[in-house]
Amino acid sequence: MSANTATTILIGGEWREALSRSTFPVTNPATAAVIGWASDGGADDTAAAIAAADGAFDAWAGTTAHQRSGILAQANLIMRGRQKELAALMTSEQGKPLKASLNEVGYAADFLAWFAEEAKRIGGVTIPSARADQRFITMRQPVGVVAAITPWNYPISMLTRKLAPALAAGCTSVLKPAALTPLCAVATLEVLVEAGVPAGVLNMVTTSRAAAVGDTLVESPVVRKLTFTGSTAVGKKLAAKATESLKRVSVELGGHAPFIVFPDADPVRAAKGAALVKFLNTGQACISPNRIYVHRSHYDTFVTTLTERVKALKVGAGETPGVSIGPLIDERAVTKMESQVLDALEKGARVTVGGERVEVEGLEGKTFFAPTVLADVTPEMQIYYEETFGPIAAVMPYDDEEEVIAKANDSEYGLAAYVYTNDLSTAIRVTEKLRYGMVGVNDINPTSASAPFGGVKASGLGREGGYEGIDEYLDTKLVGIAV
Repeated sequence: MSANTATTILIGGEWREALSRSTFPVTNPATAAVIGWASDGGADDTAAAIAAADGAFDAWAGTTAHQRSGILAQANLIMRGRQKELAALMTSEQGKPLKASLNEVGYAADFLAWFAEEAKRIGGVTIPSARADQRFITMRQPVGVVAAITPWNYPISMLTRKLAPALAAGCTSVLKPAALTPLCAVATLEVLVEAGVPAGVLNMVTTSRAAAVGDTLVESPVVRKLTFTGSTAVGKKLAAKATESLKRVSVELGGHAPFIVFPDADPVRAAKGAALVKFLNTGQACISPNRIYVHRSHYDTFVTTLTERVKALKVGAGETPGVSIGPLIDERAVTKMESQVLDALEKGARVTVGGERVEVEGLEGKTFFAPTVLADVTPEMQIYYEETFGPIAAVMPYDDEEEVIAKANDSEYGLAAYVYTNDLSTAIRVTEKLRYGMVGVNDINPTSASAPFGGVKASGLGREGGYEGIDEYLDTKLVGIAV
């Protein structure tokens, strides 16, 4: 694809250039090489996409649940058949290790399979009336045109997690994918189109000018639903604008997950779990643990074990066998890592491994950061209260249960939390007290297409996945009948 022929905008079933014909480059963060070009859409392109979605709505909403289910089921089969191809593209465009990319494509397909079934479970209820000559029934109907804004860190699964329930519910959509990963979005929509999604039902505007496209989406009275995954700061702004036209809003925002190791837990097992989840996607995951609290009786063993595990992690290009830490997404991300480490060291923390930017032989990418363990972190440090979104594990000791619960809850965020304990009473008691939308008990992956995903407080509104996931795209209509 050359800079002059980028056709990554999908409107009304047609792949197009931007109306301005402008483009922007897509680079591989590991090699710094340009791997493609994307159409740089703007407000006019977005308005056209909204119009196409609006024009296709009545026909799509009028299809049967079984018809919509069949298309999603077919998309699931196509995506699984292209798993290796899609994973290779993701690794090239986003940087994550190939094994992680393969897992993500499988996870993305899971949403297609799950909501193919949920489409057939959309139903209303009958409600008894106080009047003998009256009957009440409810209908579940699609909310209308959906604006979906997705992030770069999970560039395929975050699309299907939003688009699959929207399609299942009978909604039409306009997607704005992240500017850093537009090619993954193109490949995902190609799967859905090939599966039989009609023209105009799915539309997409790729852009490097997020505000121009995002503002057009949230300000349009035609768009009746906003679904967004990204930073808390941006999510708050979009949600505020969306409420001006009383849109339905679901936003999945930042996280600052606590990871608590209790005195009855096995510190070695806990450290191994922390290493796996902390450095997933090079730490660029909203559910990544940012504050690791370890009971003082286990502190030294935990830090030693975690350090040894992290020392074994290999940094490099995601295509290289054995690599588990890829590049960070951009220079700004690396600068943030350096700032957090420097601040922590100045205030008394210890680096037991890593702590600095690294260069990988043979690669031109400059955004590699060594997987790092910071011990003896305190509340005065920047990393204690600021989301890291990178490969730094911040560890600190604690002495008592009430103390650690209070510290864990002392955050504006409330997405995910982790608890390691061998005592059932502790697990239940602490889980109930943690003000987070999801809690993993001796479990570092409390997510699935069949389970609700989402947070509380500044981590978001609404849930994605599970049977709750489709509710975000449905309105309830009450019908009263006199008999």
